[in-house]
Parts: sequence; C-alpha cells; structure tokens
Amino acid sequence: MGLCRVGFVNQQGGAYVAGESVSKKDLVSAVAKKANLSQGQTSAVVDALFDEIAAALKDGKKVRLIGFGTFEVRERAARRGVNPQTKASMDIPASKSPAFKPGKELKDVIG
Repeated sequence: MGLCRVGFVNQQGGAYVAGESVSKKDLVSAVAKKANLSQGQTSAVVDALFDEIAAALKDGKKVRLIGFGTFEVRERAARRGVNPQTKASMDIPASKSPAFKPGKELKDVIG
C-alpha cells in the first residue's frame, strides 16, 4: 500500500506551510477532489470512519491501518501529584487516553 499525497490549500488559496493545521473541512475537500466525490459524500465517509475508530477504541480494540499507523487506548495508573499553585499533594485517578503510533510508510513520507 502506498500513501497518497493530498494537496491541501489553505483558506486564502495558498499552499499550507509548516506549522499550519489542516481542518476536517480541508481534509474532506481535498479527498473529495482526489476521489471525484461530492463533499457531502466524502464528509459522510470521513464521519463514519471516525465513528468506527472511536467505537473500536471504546470496545478496547486496536485499529491497525497497515502502513499508516495504529490507534489504541493507553491506560495511565493512578498516581500522586502536586497541585502547582498550592503545592498540595493530591491523588490523580487512573485514566484512559487515545493514542496513535505511526506506521513505517507514514514515517517515511514525513521523513
């Protein structure tokens, strides 16, 4: 599988420069153009993809997109912390957080 390059144009019509963000709207627009689909169709597909990734993570599953990367849930154990304003000791509860590990092809694309 090769990673496709999608050309993004910022809202002023110019190419994005390093440090700028690509919004969901920008992503939908670029993919719609590349796939020759309407923005409505593409938006529905992107929404469905995000929903399925979130549902899989909620169920404790990993989402592996070969060459692109893996989405997973990482757990942090409960721990003691210090409130930086009051210097008071406090308990920080265990938590879960979504994480992404890029695949080799994605790493190669970004250098």
